Amino acid sequence: MTEEAASHSAARFERILVTGGSGFVGRYMLEALARAYPSAQRMSLARAGEANPAPGWTPKAFDLLDPAAVEATIGETRPDLVIHLAAQSSAAKSFTAAEETWRVNFIGSCNLAAALARHAAEAVVIFASTADVYGSSLGEGAAHETMVPRPLNAYARSKLAAEAMLADVLPQTTRLIVARPFSHIGPGQDKRFAVASFAAQIVEIENGHAEPRLSVGDLSVQRDFSDVRDVIDAYLRLIAIARDLPARNVFDIASGETRSLASVVERMRTLARRDFEIVVDPQRLRPADIPFAHCAAAKLRAATGWRPQRTIDETLVTLLDYWRAAAAEAPK
Repeated sequence: MTEEAASHSAARFERILVTGGSGFVGRYMLEALARAYPSAQRMSLARAGEANPAPGWTPKAFDLLDPAAVEATIGETRPDLVIHLAAQSSAAKSFTAAEETWRVNFIGSCNLAAALARHAAEAVVIFASTADVYGSSLGEGAAHETMVPRPLNAYARSKLAAEAMLADVLPQTTRLIVARPFSHIGPGQDKRFAVASFAAQIVEIENGHAEPRLSVGDLSVQRDFSDVRDVIDAYLRLIAIARDLPARNVFDIASGETRSLASVVERMRTLARRDFEIVVDPQRLRPADIPFAHCAAAKLRAATGWRPQRTIDETLVTLLDYWRAAAAEAPK
């Protein structure tokens, strides 16, 4: 995001609320928003007992599944910009935790939307959905915002349902931007996700704490990978133009380049400090998976001028270095 765009947008929001600020994307989001909106009052949802999520942010302890608590917090803070990132975000976990996934992703979002409708009806709301909503439709070609969604798991179905609910429950005075990011990776991502798991395993192998065998799932699947920092830049650019958009909007976020997981592993092999063999673990195979995902994100590019700034190798280097640093700091 350019300094000019950040300066222009910074004057437009006075009270910012982020849910999911302690998560992978959330931590980057808090840092970026603090830079872009230094004069705004900035608040982040925090679980009871959690430490302050980031310097310059005020923690707001409330549970999205508690409608009274959500109502009280939104009534007190009346945010004019809401970034809703909180979610059960693992598609793999949703196969064994479908009820939790629906409660967090749909009911929690509904509680938030209802409170915003009553107390912050003119806010800008950014909802982090997922490209997984397209599901089996991705087999028909490159994704676009008007493609019919055919989700394949509880995670994607709960996100798609939340998209529709937000569009209905939030009043037309609310600017709703639904973001559908494709796969994003980078330092700090949980090991439940494939590329982060590969990086963590490689560092264990490098340090001699594990046999030189990398446990993987289906490496033939092809994905569009973006660096999380580039995804954050896309969010900021959308926020900067939000007031000029229609009341309801959907934007895909994708690099425009599709690569197989096998090619990602091979790139990581060249960056690793010790060689390893690759072993397929049946437990890492999903019951239903999308073999190919491609998206040009033409609408986002046309509206904001966004382009990814980091190459896949740059991202993989920072990801491996993150796990190397974590291993060096771990108690011996």
